[in-house]
Amino acid sequence: MDGDEIKNFIKVWIIAIASQCYCYYVAARIPTKSMMRLISLLPILYLLLMLPLNLHSIHLGAPSAFFLGCLAIFKLLLFSFDSGPLSPPPKGLLPFISIALLPINIKRLPKKPRYGYTITKLVPNKTALWALKALLLGEIIHVRKDYRQNLHPYVLTSLSLSHLYLGLEIGFALSVALPQAMFGFELEPHFNEPYFSTSLQDFWGRRWNLAVSNTLRPLVYHPIRRISTGKSGATYETIVISKPLRAPVLPVISAFTISGLMHELFFYYVTRARPTGEMMCFFVLQGVCLAIELEVKKALAHRVRFHPLVSGLLTLVFLIVTTDWLFFPHVIRTGADAKSLEECASMVDFVKANISLLYYWQKN
Repeated sequence: MDGDEIKNFIKVWIIAIASQCYCYYVAARIPTKSMMRLISLLPILYLLLMLPLNLHSIHLGAPSAFFLGCLAIFKLLLFSFDSGPLSPPPKGLLPFISIALLPINIKRLPKKPRYGYTITKLVPNKTALWALKALLLGEIIHVRKDYRQNLHPYVLTSLSLSHLYLGLEIGFALSVALPQAMFGFELEPHFNEPYFSTSLQDFWGRRWNLAVSNTLRPLVYHPIRRISTGKSGATYETIVISKPLRAPVLPVISAFTISGLMHELFFYYVTRARPTGEMMCFFVLQGVCLAIELEVKKALAHRVRFHPLVSGLLTLVFLIVTTDWLFFPHVIRTGADAKSLEECASMVDFVKANISLLYYWQKN
């Protein structure tokens, strides 16, 4: 990661921030009853698609590609139809920019307790938990870099998935820390302990990368759900939570197809390699299997229930096998995996070399 990459990174984000000033001051004033707001946003959507092409490193390019080339575009598409986290526009330009360009989903107000009392949930010390996750990530990077030749492929895939999860969770948390502190946002979690998933529905719908799933629901799932069922005004709560067994096949597979296209684009940004369709196949397969799972649950109607340990193990095995088959081969073949490990090792060496200076600075 050289000086030119850092300069390009700064330029990319300055341009992205400036583009959101236009969205806030101009596009937000255009009525959504016609297509004029969407038309006014088309140049911004194109700009956000092009900006990540200026970056080539993993740890600067990949987050920028995800935030700008994928998530921000989804949010602005929802905004063009007066929906999503940007509608109504938050008060103030900086909160609008933060929500548009970062993985920020404002937490909904909790419902009032029915009987006048609340239930307190005990949570572990967050600082200690984050420190533990950072240490675990460092050890996983060390094992993957130095001992990968001695590991079974499925063990290596499990470590790669753990690296991906911990890297994303820590990276997302760091990216929203400043706006959260500045504006007092109360945010939805980005992940919800995906290692405790008991089904594909549980993993993809309630635990993994909730910034994406919470955006794809109103953008893809809900409209296709309403069209396919002939119902209007349905919400996520009434469709998925209160009646989880009635989700039709088409909206589920459509949402995963869009997610597959998003990942094909994302990995093109990261690797600059010609898309092979493996990412698309991976996510379409997940969507098809999730749709089958929902239909099986509906057919059994709770007559047969697996123990959570059994269903959780089956879910984990399925994810590891399909990831090893379709997801990681393209990442490894294009060299993105090795490049990521090299950059991680360089970052660890930098921290080790400067941690004594940081301690001395804080002490004085």
